[in-house]
Amino acid sequence: MATQANSVPHPILVEVDPFIPADQQKGLHNRWHPDIPAYATVKPGQVFKLQCVDWTGAQIGNNDFSDDIRNVDLTKVHNLSGPIAVEGAEPGDCLVVDILDVTPFEKMPWGYTGIFELENGGGLFAKEFKSKAAKAIWDFKGVYATSRHIPGVRFAGVSHPGLIGTAPSAELLATWNERERGLISKDPTAVPALAFAPEIKGAYIGQDLDPEVIKKIASEGARTIPGREHGGNCDIKNLSRGSRCYFPVFIEGANLSVGDLHFSQGDGEMSFCGAIEMAGVITLSTSVIKGGVEKFALKQPIFMPSPVDPLYSSKLIFEGISVDIHGDGKQYDMDATVAYKQAALNAIAYLMKIGYTREQAYLLLSAAPIESHVGALVDSPNACVTLALPLGIFEHDILPKEEGLQKIDFGQCAIRSDGVV
Repeated sequence: MATQANSVPHPILVEVDPFIPADQQKGLHNRWHPDIPAYATVKPGQVFKLQCVDWTGAQIGNNDFSDDIRNVDLTKVHNLSGPIAVEGAEPGDCLVVDILDVTPFEKMPWGYTGIFELENGGGLFAKEFKSKAAKAIWDFKGVYATSRHIPGVRFAGVSHPGLIGTAPSAELLATWNERERGLISKDPTAVPALAFAPEIKGAYIGQDLDPEVIKKIASEGARTIPGREHGGNCDIKNLSRGSRCYFPVFIEGANLSVGDLHFSQGDGEMSFCGAIEMAGVITLSTSVIKGGVEKFALKQPIFMPSPVDPLYSSKLIFEGISVDIHGDGKQYDMDATVAYKQAALNAIAYLMKIGYTREQAYLLLSAAPIESHVGALVDSPNACVTLALPLGIFEHDILPKEEGLQKIDFGQCAIRSDGVV
């Protein structure tokens, strides 16, 4: 007979409501700074849970227009749960983080993928497409996702945190801000922006702190938008349940934070809001390797991917080279980003032949578990990158045939209420 003896549930160290704005809740923050105190402390080996809001902090709704994507306030992102201190962690150590599970909230079994405006966030093809807001809502049924806005596809998610990392030291924070401000200075009016400098507007620290401390954090704190030496917003889709992460420690306690949970994502997360963004619960366990930074030459995190992956063995692979074939034809020298963009544009053009709109294809390649690989970076002048589209996610045959491709009307994703795309 089952008993309650020795049946102790894993503690939830940060509790949130996914339907309440992040800046009205405790245990959240949207800047990186060493002066943000730990919200909770764990012992090495302890299993614990963190509840997470979606990355925008409840700015996006389950509806059929993309006005909320158009109007999103990017000074308020990303909303992270924590920080969580680990007993015994010291600068120079390696913090080992085991990702044990990542699940959506039962009361919020949906997520979204968005195309951001050129002038507000951008994305991989913001300039090429002169992007206007669009989105797809995805419904979760067990491990599977479907969308009323992108019919004809169904795929298993590889749920993971898009953003996870340790707190920077004061010295590292200063280095980040100096080098990113230097980049911004090269073209302060660039659209999309080249980087995001510290910004007091929208900064939020969900703890009761001295107002002067909060002011200091807001004025100096690094934005959470890019990944950096500590981890951060790396958007690695294979960091799902069963993954292990090795992070450098920069301050006492390490101060681990996590958020930006994804139900699924393709390699590249190309539309900026390109995963299936969700709110949910992540289960973690940590340990500390003393002196790990020196032992492992740990300049940036090391990851072991999840042993759990959807079995999509049959794929249609699109090649891209570092020539702007879809644009002005310019030749680039071994530029893997250009090659990736060409592979993605080839895939988008193909999906449009099947009947998807450009917006639907862009969102699908961002959200579905596509894989991208560097084929070659040695054959001057053309880098070669591939993008693999799983055939098993489609409800219809998409393979090339002598008679051509069958075109189906899949409607359109959620666009702005004024109809502009």
